Amino acid sequence: MTEAFDVVDVIRTKRDRSELSTEQIQWVIDAYTRGVVGDEQMAALNMAVFLNGMNRREIVDWTKAMIASGETMNFDSLSKPTTDKHSTGGVGDKITLPLGPLVSAFGVAVPQLSGRGLGHTGGTLDKMESIKGWDPNMSNARMMEILEDSGAVVAAAGSGLAPADKKIYALRDITATVDCIPLIASSIMSKKIAEGTAALVLDVKVGTGAFMRDLDHARELARTMVDLGSDAGVKTRALLTDMNVPLGRTIGNALEVRESVEVLQGGGPADVVELTCELARNMLDLAGVHDADVEEALKDGRAMDSWRRMIKAQGGDPDAPLPVATHTHDVVADKDGYVTELDALALGVGSWRLGAGRARKEDPVQATAGIEIHAGYGEKVTKGQKLLTLHTETPERFERALESIEPGLSIGDTQPAPRTLIHEIIQ
Repeated sequence: MTEAFDVVDVIRTKRDRSELSTEQIQWVIDAYTRGVVGDEQMAALNMAVFLNGMNRREIVDWTKAMIASGETMNFDSLSKPTTDKHSTGGVGDKITLPLGPLVSAFGVAVPQLSGRGLGHTGGTLDKMESIKGWDPNMSNARMMEILEDSGAVVAAAGSGLAPADKKIYALRDITATVDCIPLIASSIMSKKIAEGTAALVLDVKVGTGAFMRDLDHARELARTMVDLGSDAGVKTRALLTDMNVPLGRTIGNALEVRESVEVLQGGGPADVVELTCELARNMLDLAGVHDADVEEALKDGRAMDSWRRMIKAQGGDPDAPLPVATHTHDVVADKDGYVTELDALALGVGSWRLGAGRARKEDPVQATAGIEIHAGYGEKVTKGQKLLTLHTETPERFERALESIEPGLSIGDTQPAPRTLIHEIIQ
């Protein structure tokens, strides 16, 4: 077969800061998926995009080409509307767990196609797999059954959705081209649009523990993704939320499941409850359910009932005890004062070093590893008070974990200003 373009010409076009045509983009994504374009050539093109950017039309074309590389899903046969949430990833970000059941309690289906953790950000599937018997793998037909019956599902994203993205992402990861707004936006949105949900709320994290360290870049990413969704006919909204401090009081797989269940029982940390409820309100609003009292659904047990149905539908036992680490280590305050720094990245890397995350996709994770936070940001502490408890199955990991955690933990004499959890909403 004669190829429509020469890949060197395509790379040169973007290297020289010119626009790629729709046809060039369609061809290069397809040719890379087929193996005609080599990894080193796509790596060069990614770097050219990283350095020189893409305009809105190019990003739309790139996203469409990645969707076209595989299959798409469709939920039109369901008797209820669909809505989904995507987070750009953070530390202690367990919001997907209570959010799906909460939204589904209002008669809206929530098909959550999730991934595994890589680096310091935890993956939803790793968290859920600490529940005895729970299985993320299922056919599309089974997913439809669960969504119709119980309303919410957390499934492993199939390899058939946007396979070009999977190939390109693996390449970006090893060539320092991950944090590039056109490539991040097209990567996230190609999968979400292919997934077929009618409405989507994006949780774009901002801060030390996030992809986007500052508000301006986060806003640009959010705006780009909202535009991509809207252009594709998906009702899309984005929240910019804080990730300078870990979310909630736990980081790590089973620990975060425990905290999520506390939220579903009407308790849990205030920041996790606030963000879960705000995201739920926006998801329901886009799905046509307006003015829903989501706080009441957490208090009266409806969200908990949805959680139990979701877990059972996927083979899990919602009553089974969660695994607990064999070894723990406490970090205590060395003086009186206020917690003035609780750095999300430092604690995220610490949790990863304890065994809660993976450096490579094939690495195993410990269900029990992670960090419990006893004193939150801005709280008053006394000398000798327990600040953190580290959990692991392999105690030789404590030393390396502490090397990351300790520089990110500070006690000062003056109480810091309260943090803003939700910065703004973009629609």
